[in-house]
Formats: sequence, C-alpha cells, structure tokens
Amino acid sequence: MSEQMRMYVEVGFNVLYLLVVWGMTLLMSLRLREVRAERFREANLFRWAFFLLALGDTGHVGFRVIAYALGGLAQNPWLVGVGALATAITVTFFYAMLLVIWRERFQGGYGWFEKLLFAMVPLRLVLMTFPQNQWASVEPPPFWGPFRNLFLIILGLGVMYLLLRDALKQHDRLYRWVAVCIFFSYLFYTPVIFFARQLPLLGMLMIPKTIMYVAIQFIAYYGLWPKKTQ
Repeated sequence: MSEQMRMYVEVGFNVLYLLVVWGMTLLMSLRLREVRAERFREANLFRWAFFLLALGDTGHVGFRVIAYALGGLAQNPWLVGVGALATAITVTFFYAMLLVIWRERFQGGYGWFEKLLFAMVPLRLVLMTFPQNQWASVEPPPFWGPFRNLFLIILGLGVMYLLLRDALKQHDRLYRWVAVCIFFSYLFYTPVIFFARQLPLLGMLMIPKTIMYVAIQFIAYYGLWPKKTQ
C-alpha cells in the first residue's frame, strides 16, 4: 500500500470513527432516562466513559486529520503530539471507569488487585509529564513510548480479567463480550506499541483496535438501553 493510499484510508476511517462514537454517545445521553432503574448507574458510567474516549480521540485522530490537511504529519508534529497526549490521558480514565463499572455490575470489592490496577492511573499520568515522552514529535520515543504504555496494558488487561472472570461465573453475555473486545483491542495494539517503528505498516492495526472500542459501545448500548418500540 502506498503512503498516499494509507493516508486516505486513515483519514476516511478517522472521520467515520469520530462520527460513530460521538453519535452513539449522544444517543446514549438522549435515551439515558429510558434505562431501567437497576441498570441506570452502569449505563451512565458507560456514557461518561465513552464521552471521555470520544473527547480524547477527537484530539488524537482529529488532529491527525487536520495535520494531513495542513501538509502532512511531519510538517505538523505538535498537532500529532498534542493529540496523542490527549488520548493517552482519556483512555487511561476510560479503563479506570470500566473498573468502576465492573464493581457496579458484579458488586465486587476493591482488594489488593483492584487497588493495584487503580494505582496504574496516577503512575501513568505522572510518567507522561516527563519531557522524555517528546509529545511534540510524530513518532513516540523508542523507550518511553512502550514504557508508558506498560501501565495501560496492566490496567486494561486487569480489567478484562475481572470482567471475564465474573461474567463467566454469572453467565453475563454483555460483559463477556466486552471482555473479549478488550482482549482483541490489546492484541491489535501491542504490536503497534513495540514494533511499529521497525514495521510502519503495523500502524494499520490501530484500525481494528479502534473498531473494538466501537464494538464495546454498541454492546453496552444494546445490552443496557431498552429497544425502541414501534
């Protein structure tokens, strides 16, 4: 695939993704009062989680689209870097909110494992303040890029484990599929973190990784919000 074709694919996907994730977040908000009382808190937490995700990704993929329009990524590194920082912050809180959703749904307690997962949030945020992150560059630094993402991997896979464990115990299809989507999102994301500098084409795995987040949003919506009646 040529560089120009990759740009068109990325721009087209980014625009479509933002339209879908913001559209679904708006729909979640407009229909929130229709959710059953016993599932209202879960639904509201999902709504806020995806608001944060959409907000950060508007900076991330939205700024990349703008950078392309202004001449390319290399010519506008600060746009790419600031967008990457925005999504790095919001996706961290996204997984923290999924941990809260897990507790709300399964009435679990915050033991040492759950507290360890929560600790990944401030550790990652503090780490991202270091100048070695080079947020004004297009490419993440070879050491600090993967290093700061290790904390997100621990948080995300930990949440996935809790959701899958308890969903299987209670035969909860909704959260079982949420856990499966989290697993595949990291399956696609991990090669990008560690090997995209050596094999740039691996960056295309961000597309199926992002689709997994959209899938989680649809699963949550159709699992918690009531079906519309004719």
